[in-house]
Amino acid sequence: MTSTLGRMRHLREGSFNGKSVLYWMVRDKRANDNWALIEAQKIAIDNNVPLEVCFNINNNYSESNLRQYEFLFKGLQEVEKTLDDLDINFHLLLGPTYIKLPEFIEKNKVGHLITDFSPLKVYKNRLKKVFENTQIPISQVDAHNIIPAWITSDKKEFAAYTIRPKIKKLLPEYLTEIPKIKKHPIKNKNSSKDILWGKILKSLDLDESVKPIDWIKPGEINAKTHLSKLKSHLIDYNLQRNDPNLKKLSNMSPYFHFGQIAPQRVAFEIKNSTLPFEDKEAFLEEMIVRRELADNFCLYEKNYDFFDGFHAWAQKTLNEHRNDEREFIYSPGEFESAETHDELWNAAQNEMIIRGKMHGFMRMYWAKKILEWSPSPEIAQQTAIELNDKYQIDGRDPNGYTGIAWSIGGVHDRAWFERPVYGKVRYMNFNGCKRKFNVKSYIEKNQNKS
Repeated sequence: MTSTLGRMRHLREGSFNGKSVLYWMVRDKRANDNWALIEAQKIAIDNNVPLEVCFNINNNYSESNLRQYEFLFKGLQEVEKTLDDLDINFHLLLGPTYIKLPEFIEKNKVGHLITDFSPLKVYKNRLKKVFENTQIPISQVDAHNIIPAWITSDKKEFAAYTIRPKIKKLLPEYLTEIPKIKKHPIKNKNSSKDILWGKILKSLDLDESVKPIDWIKPGEINAKTHLSKLKSHLIDYNLQRNDPNLKKLSNMSPYFHFGQIAPQRVAFEIKNSTLPFEDKEAFLEEMIVRRELADNFCLYEKNYDFFDGFHAWAQKTLNEHRNDEREFIYSPGEFESAETHDELWNAAQNEMIIRGKMHGFMRMYWAKKILEWSPSPEIAQQTAIELNDKYQIDGRDPNGYTGIAWSIGGVHDRAWFERPVYGKVRYMNFNGCKRKFNVKSYIEKNQNKS
């Protein structure tokens, strides 16, 4: 069974037998433009019961740090306030999800659990454990992709050109205005506990050496303000987006990653804006086709973060060049400290460490050089993932894993001219960058780590 346009799928069906409905918020951490919350409210109203929302903090990521958690917490504080105004209780659960969520379900006599969708293994595993430890109906809603990932395609797509026609065919039906969440008509007799956000944040075991950033402000309100400015900022996006000195990017990825704004909202507003056609089309290609291709890859390729997830042709060519002599080899620690011979690469690493977000063009160069200067493609891939997930404000995301797999393992790309180390994987070099933008200027802007 499915609901509106197949956005919701029922993982376990059954009759409603409870006194509340629970939306377990995972990926899409916002109160508005959230299809998972919309569907949860429908079920709650149909059964004449209160609606509860919870978010669970596991704090078991080895790379958990203050930069990412401060951004997360400030956004969740806003969610709590907005939901409170809508007579919907918000709860922050602390501890292993497979224990805390079933405990909450039992205590609050939840009759139906709704959660949102992520293709990543960590979320799939948590959902599996919750499923095993509960008996109630469970449904999942893709509130992140404009077209639900399982509707777009039922298989791993080879490249953008194979998924693009599928998306374009369905897009007119899905890229619409989003219904507003209502003030919930059935009030909860039990009030939620006040959440001591600052105290909880301080109690978590976080890497405080990765400092918070201040150039982008978290939360749904700030995300919508950012979107309103985007309509003028994206002029010339088509021509200038690959020049890291111009910063002609949307910078929406932190908001997408933390679920603080719906990609559907952004795409809808940009599509209906007065931006020049070429800029609009270029942005929507990146924002819809490429982003949803990344979700497709992580959904259907269980080894999205390993060598075995590369295309067969890429595995073959990288294996053939596995023992090629490397002019330079750096350790993961040397990469992290930006201690290579390449000033451009070091500048990109510094940009990521300090700003928390590396320019998209530089992400490709950065990852490819890690391949070139690592003892093996496996070590290169893991080094890139670890650094990306630690420092990027949008780390631990399908776009990050897919981008690294593209750069190092030719995923969603074709075979190119053969050369040492890379084999037939697409090559990038310093001189190529010089032809595209002012390398000297970029290095000067990012030469310091502080």
